[in-house]
Amino acid sequence: MAELRAGIIGLGMMGRHHARVLRELDGVELVAVADAFGDPHGVAGSLPLLSSVDQLIDAGIDLAVAAVPTILHEEVALKLAEAGVHTLVEKPIANDSASGKRIADAFEDRGLVGAVGHIERFNPALQSLRERLENGDLGDVYQISTRRQGPFPARIADVGVVKDLATHDIDLTAWLAQSRYVTVAANTTHRSGRQHEDMVSAIGHLEGGIGTNHIVNWLSPFKERTTVVLGERGAFIADTVSADLTFVENGTFQTDWDSIANFRGVSEGSSTRFAIAKREPLKMEHEAFRDAVLGISKDVVTMTEGLETLRVAEALLESARSGAVVQL
Repeated sequence: MAELRAGIIGLGMMGRHHARVLRELDGVELVAVADAFGDPHGVAGSLPLLSSVDQLIDAGIDLAVAAVPTILHEEVALKLAEAGVHTLVEKPIANDSASGKRIADAFEDRGLVGAVGHIERFNPALQSLRERLENGDLGDVYQISTRRQGPFPARIADVGVVKDLATHDIDLTAWLAQSRYVTVAANTTHRSGRQHEDMVSAIGHLEGGIGTNHIVNWLSPFKERTTVVLGERGAFIADTVSADLTFVENGTFQTDWDSIANFRGVSEGSSTRFAIAKREPLKMEHEAFRDAVLGISKDVVTMTEGLETLRVAEALLESARSGAVVQL
């Protein structure tokens, strides 16, 4: 079978990583790259550097990665859909949900594979966690909590922390729980003097009754990426920086220390850190996209899912503005 011909538009911080992975991906050949503002990371190599999505399409590609600024997602994605090119759009799917719906509809109407780059789903720790939840290892799930904190990334110019970072947590939470958000409430702050918010504290509830909370900011001097899933049998703790997954089970023994015994609702049991294969999430994401294009599997983050994540993010911003709980 002939290799799929791939192209990339947007050669910034993410575009360069997409190029590296596509060059290593079996069954795919990177044949064209494009960016109207040049190639600061030397991604093109021996390939000609194109300047527009139209030129990228003219190169005769089967699939594309759109890693342009969020405000340009709709323009670029709609042209790729019109040309019949399967496309992976970096998250969020678009700048707003109306734009996102037009993108999702365009790919669905043409029977094309449209995916959104919510890469955290492909983190080995979360992949393992999802499998264990499906197996019932935790019993009933009560709560999913995430913390995503770190210094401000200079690459971001057109969105705030909710659409850039919190969308990761919204997507992975709904995916782990296999349930959608029904209510959210949030507070945001603007501490760095930018137009967009740089911190959000949010709570939500999913259809299945699971509670969620998310702490996300660009103001921390340390990097933290943690997901905690609490259930009837204990808690899973996923560190997606190190790709480690730990299970702390509810204990079955009684403590003799009265003050501790009175304070804790459950006893503390054994802690197990699992040995899991740690493959690069971006490579796993591209393998899933390739396989979806070939009709082998459907493990991508669909544009419909990406649109739902964006709607939740917009609800967080609306709650922060209004001070009210927002129904979805």
